[in-house]
Amino acid sequence: MKLNLYIFIFFGLLITACKSPEARKPITVSSGSFIDQSVARNKALNQKEIEKIETIIANQPDKEFKNSGNGFWYYYNTKVENDSLQTPGFGDIINFNYNVKTLDSNVIYTKEEIKTQNYAMDQEEIFTGLREGLKLLKEGETATFLFPSQKAYGYYGDEHKIGINTPIMCQVTVNKITKNQD
Repeated sequence: MKLNLYIFIFFGLLITACKSPEARKPITVSSGSFIDQSVARNKALNQKEIEKIETIIANQPDKEFKNSGNGFWYYYNTKVENDSLQTPGFGDIINFNYNVKTLDSNVIYTKEEIKTQNYAMDQEEIFTGLREGLKLLKEGETATFLFPSQKAYGYYGDEHKIGINTPIMCQVTVNKITKNQD
């Protein structure tokens, strides 16, 4: 009798243990609509900032603004025509000064507040627009850049004076470029 009970339990466990597992159904289904809304919101914000920059450019016909091809615009305050001078390359040390203003020309940071900077090209952290803008300048040149927020400090700002999604204007002067010896 005990043997029959053990055999019955053994076969009962064998049958239930061999059952294939059932997939659990998710409680909620994510459709990706939040991401789609975020993309649409960012595109609208970027378009609005570009329109404001284009208005600034249109109101200053005396300045020769250039589209960088990287999502920002600039003009030269001081242009060096010396062909022997080169723009910086990877690892070159750039000594420069810059200020930061709103697109309405309200000062956020002066050159004196920021102080003279030394930057190893593409090896240190600075905001995207400035990094790309420095690549366009030779030693002794000064340019004014108009950066939409995505090329400046973006969604977070700088956590001090620059708020979230703030497009900025920077006047940058390259004092010296020391070529990388490697």
